[in-house]
Amino acid sequence: MSASSAANPSDSVSFEIKSAQLPLVALILKTTNWTQLAADLQKEYGSQGEDSDFFDHDALVIDFSHLPADMPLQDIVPLLKVLRSCNLVPVAVRSANPAWMAAALAVGLVEAPVEVHRPRPHVEQPAVTEVVHEIVRQVPGPATMVVDKPLRSGQKIYARGADLVVLAMVNQGAEVVADGNIHVYAPLRGKAMAGASGNVNARIFSLCLEPELISIAGVYRTSENSLPPDVNGKPAQVRLSNDGQDKLIFEALNT
Repeated sequence: MSASSAANPSDSVSFEIKSAQLPLVALILKTTNWTQLAADLQKEYGSQGEDSDFFDHDALVIDFSHLPADMPLQDIVPLLKVLRSCNLVPVAVRSANPAWMAAALAVGLVEAPVEVHRPRPHVEQPAVTEVVHEIVRQVPGPATMVVDKPLRSGQKIYARGADLVVLAMVNQGAEVVADGNIHVYAPLRGKAMAGASGNVNARIFSLCLEPELISIAGVYRTSENSLPPDVNGKPAQVRLSNDGQDKLIFEALNT
């Protein structure tokens, strides 16, 4: 106990530490070519990139799970500099071999736990036998951003920590981004990126799916690859496959 605390026992405590669950962006490394990686990051998110304002000093985890376990050690500092130039803040590393982990810890990063994706168990829903009219507690739903005007080329909407609902057309050259789901009740002809902070359960819905680019949790597909006829220009949803293969699934909606 400090002297000041002993002298003033009625004073309030100066701080409190609690556990916190915060959204983090994950950079999943898929190459050991540092030069190529830096060039690709700068091209996409650097000061001259197409999405230079996509990140706003978001905390980042560097994920080594897709790289060989015996990958030779390199200097990690240049990578950190590139990430910071893209308005990302590297704070942790996960799934790295001991040598890489030691190098990361030496420059101030921390070790993050490995994500474990468990399939949801099927729960048989019991038949409803009684209707309860009394509301014991109201639980607020997730935040949602609603946009009711058309988005023109060059416009960008980001629903940070929320779902995004667009009631008008998303034209070519426009971008809609959300940490949650994206619903477009009109033609979607621009770019749509759901699960931007890594939510692999996010989905994209549109009444007319014709996107330039579609992405969920960083897994993307561009208009260079034509959509299947049963979803192209029709009501459809997009989600990630449940087999862990990082593959986008396109499904027609019954209207």
